[in-house]
Amino acid sequence: MLGPVILAASRSDKMRRFVSAAPGTKQVVDRFIAGETVDQVVPIIEDAAGKGLEVTLDVVGEDITTPEQAADARDAYLELIERLKDLGLGTKAEMSVKLSMFGQALDGGHELALANVRPVVEAAAAIGTTVTLDAEDHTTLDSMFAIHEELRKDYPQTGCVIQAYLFRTEEDARRLAAAGSRVRIVKGAYKEPASVAYQDKAEIDKAYVRILRILMEGDGYPMIGSHDPRLIAIAQELGRKAGRKLDEYEFQMLYGIRSEEHLRLAAEGHRMRVYTAYGTDWYGYFMRRLAEKPANLLFFGRSILTKG
Repeated sequence: MLGPVILAASRSDKMRRFVSAAPGTKQVVDRFIAGETVDQVVPIIEDAAGKGLEVTLDVVGEDITTPEQAADARDAYLELIERLKDLGLGTKAEMSVKLSMFGQALDGGHELALANVRPVVEAAAAIGTTVTLDAEDHTTLDSMFAIHEELRKDYPQTGCVIQAYLFRTEEDARRLAAAGSRVRIVKGAYKEPASVAYQDKAEIDKAYVRILRILMEGDGYPMIGSHDPRLIAIAQELGRKAGRKLDEYEFQMLYGIRSEEHLRLAAEGHRMRVYTAYGTDWYGYFMRRLAEKPANLLFFGRSILTKG
């Protein structure tokens, strides 16, 4: 399987240099990354709003090695929120954050990440929107969930992400499927060992459906992160069986992938949110997109061959 190999490459400085220098890289990166600056991403938010779509914005970057870099990441989100406020787009765009960007892996990282993310959550709430804490590899999750629980004391709309391929996730879903919670379910995009995660795609899909049923039958607000037509249809059926209205859950898909499906679901009356990443430190995010779907890797390979 190529996926684990690509995920391993996402941590390699040598591969980072090779991919960054490849002639066809920019063409493919532009497919998944909306831009490098706030100014470049604002028109995309406005265009999505005009089409009945919502967005969640991710300022990409995970390799944080100093508290100063973590503070810079915090400030990048605060700048984004200020622009959304000025443009009146607060209700159309939320933020997704990786706590690794806020210093989670540094010494005292749990407290540092909480201190950095709190003003972002506070600023988002002030303009009528919210923040979702992205899930990363399994070693970070206890810290992420603890920070999520702490933030929800003052900002109960703060969301979090769970990953279907982890054995622990069904229990996490039962705990999180409570009134007022916002939970995004994804398959998972990190290289995880067989001791903690399903390795077989069919088993991951089965787990996804089991977890999705828990969320739909619970009292929270499920956010279905998937491009899989079969899982989307199952989510719609589970929502119907649970008696949910179309605005009592939402679909989320990545910017640049299945854009026509974004519009189709919105036209049917579903809430449809586009996960939109931007920034200059795109490598880790980009490599996980390649790992998730073989077609993405083929597209990248063809681009290198035709541009080389």
